[in-house]
Order: sequence, then C-alpha cells, then structure tokens
Amino acid sequence: MNEAVTVVERVVTDRGELVLRQSGGHFEIVDNGVFLMDTRAGASERLLVREALNLVRPGARVLIGGLGVGFSLAEAAASSVPAEIVVVEIEETLIDWHRHRLAAYSGGALDDARVRIVNEDLLAWLRTTREVFDAICLDIDNGPDWTVFQPNVALYDDAGTALLRDRLAADGVLAVWSASAAPAYAARLEAVIGPVDTHLVEVPRGEPDAVYVARRAAPGNP
Repeated sequence: MNEAVTVVERVVTDRGELVLRQSGGHFEIVDNGVFLMDTRAGASERLLVREALNLVRPGARVLIGGLGVGFSLAEAAASSVPAEIVVVEIEETLIDWHRHRLAAYSGGALDDARVRIVNEDLLAWLRTTREVFDAICLDIDNGPDWTVFQPNVALYDDAGTALLRDRLAADGVLAVWSASAAPAYAARLEAVIGPVDTHLVEVPRGEPDAVYVARRAAPGNP
C-alpha cells in the first residue's frame, strides 16, 4: 500500500521550490520536484562523519558542507572529538526547519555551543574564507556524478577539489558522500589530495551509497 504524502511546508527560494513533506511518519525534502533526501535511514551520512573523525585528533575543527536532514551534524555533535563544527548550508528555509520540525534528526545540535551555522553557498564561502579545518565532510547535492544544481559541479572538478584541499590542515581529511560509486572522482581525490578509502553502504533500492575519505598528503609525499 502506498503511504499517504502530506505537504508540510512549501517555500519558493532563489533556487526554486523547496518542499517539506511527510510520509509514513518520516519527513522528505523535495527540491524543484526532485526528491533529495528523507529521514528514513542516514547510515551513509553518519558514516561520512564517523570515518573522518576517526582520523583526526580531539579538539578538531570540522566543516560540514550541506545540512540535509541533519544526520551528519547529529553524528558530529554526538562525538567529543570536535571542538568546533561549522555547517555551511545555502537554504535558509532548511536551517529554519532544523530549529523545529527537523530538530530531532540533527540531534538538537543547532543549540550546541560548538556549532556555527553559515547560511551561504559552500563554493562561494570556500573561495572567500581563510579558515582551515582538520576534517571536511561534504554532502552537497547527490554527489559528484549526479548534481541537481549545475553550479554544484564546480565543487567536484579539479579546481573545486584543490580548493577543498587548501582548506584542510596539513594532515586533514576530506570525506565526500555520493549517491552512487564515482570512480573517476575517487581518482581525482587521490591525485589532488592524497590516499583514498572507499566505503559502500547498501540501501533498500538502487546502487549503494558511496563515501570517499581522502587524507591530505604531506608536502613532498605522494
């Protein structure tokens, strides 16, 4: 039996229509008619952060690109490793949803003193900031090979990958979420940043999610 779908809120932003709807007790986010994410699972989004935090020291500065339904932020806030968690999210509406309807899924982390929310486009913000992070966890769009918004492609190309590298500490970690395996992107990460580990996470339907974890190579080392 198909679950009834209820529209909770519909907002028109600078990028089009953003819809929060409810189905079977879960929330779903739809952007310009394209289903983006829901609150049903989250294993790969949590893995994204967990694998990155496993490779950094306590007191780390962590950047999360993309708030989503909050699984990544909740994982980071549940850990004692980060001293600061910066979340960059372009949609102000989505941030507002996490102050009430979606607060449980981000673990109420917007009230955590370690958390700073930046309401900007991640690529534009990276180009202007001089902040450096021990870990960057990237969950923007549907990953490198399936972007809903064309401008996000620039985040995953050679220049975007080099920009992310330059915002990492000398031994920093970049973890990237993808809705499917992206071997060409993994090769780019290895060439631009350093050694890459690939984690595949099975999902109920379709290809497994993929999480790529690249560790910045020390200067002069391959």
